[in-house]
Amino acid sequence: MKIKNIKRPSQQLIEKLKKIGTATASQELNSLGIKDPFIQGPISYTPGKIIAGPAITLQFLPIREDIFKDDKEIWNEDIQFHRHALYSAQKGDIVVVDARGDMRSGIFGEMMLTYFEGKGGEGIIVDGVIRDYVNAKKLSIGMWLKGVTPNYHTQVGIFPNAVNIPISCGGVLVNPGDIILADDDGAIVIPISLAENLSEIASGHAKWEIFAREKLSKGSDLKTTYPRKVWNKETENEFQIWLKNI
Repeated sequence: MKIKNIKRPSQQLIEKLKKIGTATASQELNSLGIKDPFIQGPISYTPGKIIAGPAITLQFLPIREDIFKDDKEIWNEDIQFHRHALYSAQKGDIVVVDARGDMRSGIFGEMMLTYFEGKGGEGIIVDGVIRDYVNAKKLSIGMWLKGVTPNYHTQVGIFPNAVNIPISCGGVLVNPGDIILADDDGAIVIPISLAENLSEIASGHAKWEIFAREKLSKGSDLKTTYPRKVWNKETENEFQIWLKNI
């Protein structure tokens, strides 16, 4: 499959989204018409890490012996699309992999991920597993995975078929260039067409949540403090004063 480059958003937009968090972003995406942006399955294997960036997509398919002859073609560079996904990566990119939920074939190993880190890669989201995790976990990139395995990528049942095409990852459509946001709650897909709008709406949401959290920590009544729609005029005025002082 021919590889196309992706259009990358501004770093300023990425940083805005990174500060929001997946829970707030998911809630606000729902109000913008995206009911479920959650990539179900992969969880953080780098706890505490928060990543955001444009998606390079990588698609795997089930091996069929007349199409992919593993024993003869494993070192044929032209068909090693998992490598080409990394070749096309730039600083801040996130590689998102439709590995079909396969728990046996390790999509990347330590050496491949070290190369990706060296290029400035932000992280990986894999609907499947990686190998060499004992060493890969020492890298600085974020990793959201379903698990780990000792097997290499085409050892058992799947092979890399295409880079930068629309894919399904964890049951969600991911287009090349969509923005991925991931933290300890999981990973979500932000359609690039909604990213700017989301960053503005969610930034405001994040601020009032901080204010409400502070009030709750001091014993404020939940019924009149959270969510914002239960605020009275006095609380709203208090929030506006708080905003001026942060």
